Amino acid sequence: MRVMSRQQTQKVATIVITTVAALVVIPILLIILTIFFNGMSAISWEFLTQPPRNGMTEGGIMPAILGTILLTLGTAVAAIPLGIGAAIYLAEYAGDNVLTRTIRLAIVNLAGIPSIVYGLFGLGMFVLFFQFGTSILAGSLTLGLMTLPIVISTAEEAILTVPQAFRTVSYSVGATRWQTIRHQVLPNAMPGIITGIILGLSRAIGETAPILFTVAAFYLPNLPTSVFDQTMALPYHLYVISTQVPGMPLEVQYGTALVLLLFTLSLTFVATMIRSAMRRRREW
Repeated sequence: MRVMSRQQTQKVATIVITTVAALVVIPILLIILTIFFNGMSAISWEFLTQPPRNGMTEGGIMPAILGTILLTLGTAVAAIPLGIGAAIYLAEYAGDNVLTRTIRLAIVNLAGIPSIVYGLFGLGMFVLFFQFGTSILAGSLTLGLMTLPIVISTAEEAILTVPQAFRTVSYSVGATRWQTIRHQVLPNAMPGIITGIILGLSRAIGETAPILFTVAAFYLPNLPTSVFDQTMALPYHLYVISTQVPGMPLEVQYGTALVLLLFTLSLTFVATMIRSAMRRRREW
């Protein structure tokens, strides 16, 4: 039996990896192009700045855009400080013991829980128990809980990748542990932390199930004025006009999907630019 040479093995591996990559990337590109070409006809200044009217078959999606922005900001406020704080504790303060390993396992398991479960938990905890009602506050806290495991896991990994020599040198000149973390560890781990934040927020932006139980409204004529108000949101609005509104023009559905897609891609692009700038300043 003839054994392949190293060069032949390399060629076969390259072909297999390229094929698998193409099978993943090509469908994604086709979906994006389909949404783009079918949704561009609906994009206009009126579509982006006016509320829906005539049974949501006309007008725009401005309340849904504003609601999505508010929920994204609320999710970031709820998840980022707590997530980074937990990651710092697990990476820098907690020892390698049964409790720590159990916490890490729980975080990994929480990241895999279906979003509908988070929605039901948010309904029971924030809407009913704390009596926040169906509101921006309840929706943001629910999405923040869903985002938290991703932020913690990626932030901890980013912190652990910082070379130990940075800490050793900092300690040798008299810095405390917190000073070392603040001035040496976190700045060098920030690109990875930002990646985790964007992954978590990108997932939260596109979720429908959690906001269905905690914040989303079918239609609101007025914009929210406090965190205890309901709001429209792009994912739920897209679900509504695609399944619940008869006679909905197809270009409006694709236009809404395109706005949601561009919102997510814009957030990712800005974060990528920030991460790249930080990586260029990194000392290793």
